[in-house]
Amino acid sequence: MSDLLTPNSSFSLTIRFEVPNRPGMLASVTQAISTLGGSMGQIDLIDQTRAISMRDITIDAASAEHAETIVQAVKDLPHIKVLDVYDRTFTLHRGGKISVVSKIPLRGQADLAMAYTPGVGRICNAIAEEPQRVYELTVKGNMVAIVTDGSAVLGLGNLGAEASMPVMEGKAMLFKEFGGLDAFPICLATQDTDEIVETVKRIAPVFGGVNLEDIAAPRCFEIEARLQRELNIPVFHDDQHGTAIVTLAALTNALKLVNKNMSDVRIVINGAGAAGVAIATLLQKDGANEIIMCDSKGILSNDRTDLNPQKRSFAVDQSGNLADAMKGADVFLGVSAPGVVTPEMVKSMATDPIVFAMANPIPEIQPELVKNDVAVMATGRSDYPNQINNVLAFPGVFRGALDCRASTFTTNMYLQAALAIASLIKTDELDREHIVPSVFDERVAKVVAAAVQRAAREDGVAQG
Repeated sequence: MSDLLTPNSSFSLTIRFEVPNRPGMLASVTQAISTLGGSMGQIDLIDQTRAISMRDITIDAASAEHAETIVQAVKDLPHIKVLDVYDRTFTLHRGGKISVVSKIPLRGQADLAMAYTPGVGRICNAIAEEPQRVYELTVKGNMVAIVTDGSAVLGLGNLGAEASMPVMEGKAMLFKEFGGLDAFPICLATQDTDEIVETVKRIAPVFGGVNLEDIAAPRCFEIEARLQRELNIPVFHDDQHGTAIVTLAALTNALKLVNKNMSDVRIVINGAGAAGVAIATLLQKDGANEIIMCDSKGILSNDRTDLNPQKRSFAVDQSGNLADAMKGADVFLGVSAPGVVTPEMVKSMATDPIVFAMANPIPEIQPELVKNDVAVMATGRSDYPNQINNVLAFPGVFRGALDCRASTFTTNMYLQAALAIASLIKTDELDREHIVPSVFDERVAKVVAAAVQRAAREDGVAQG
């Protein structure tokens, strides 16, 4: 199989099959699967008689086409009867992944009278008289709007509002599981900047914060900036700031391993959209002095006339392509496209290079191709070490912001969140395959929330 075809749980399936109950029959199935590069998981015995055995076998494939090839190979085996095939990812999503549930039971008339009419009227009056009590007496203080226009869904492009819903539902799950926050998908049937801003402003009374998601650049920059100015609740574009926070956390620890300082290293960022610009901005806040950014046309050079304002702010005197930029660089950060970096480009970097190839699901360069040429390697994938995953950031960032009723987010809040994540890897735990904590480390959201609260109070944006 190609290095680009790495089996993963995104393409997980279960095959239910029936075989004659005699030695060697199950082995023929597992051999067919392994020969084709499928990664086998659990094998369950569903039923067995003296004549037949019925089993379920779970397999991770590398793509939908790879999964179909595996299934067909099993079907083609003699004496094997495939009874059913389950796409485990589709099954998980069926009916949606979230629901709204009541926090209190309604056991009788008294409960109903307090929760709804007539008792609820007293609560409405209390909020009308003291508007800040909305945080105390409603869901607002724990509720996040996940807002998208579906214009940049994952790496899939402009899929629209309906097709963005599975991602936003998943985001709501992560808010709940990792930050204890209630969040709800707001998938808008418009990609007009003015309409998006106006819509979010009109629904804002329900929410304590707004998480912008999968909105294409450069429109996302204006939407975030306007909402930050016009709302009194924090607005966060995760594709920008979540990515930047986790990247800085990982890079902070990677630099420790190679004994280099942020202020001294030459950093190349490939991808000058929302994530790339935010990463560069936060790295500068942390002291980075030399950043060269590239887009699909090469280095963001002062000679170019096609740069938007965000790109123009990072233009440099050097010109050329990505390969030119990477010569002698200490750090490569990729938030771009699959396969754009070659082993030769990595070998042209400085001693002990750090490479974060974060394009998903296929990185800018496969780690296997340069494992002996880099000091530290990170990707956006869960099946390699050092996953740069935004879930390390946004649950804690919002937890801290909502707990102190921050009116906005500041760059200092992002910086402190990144340093908090980095701090969880102690010196004796730090190695080239362990520069960030696991997303399942229960300490993460707590330390990030505490750091964000402190920074909000330092910056004077905390309201409670």
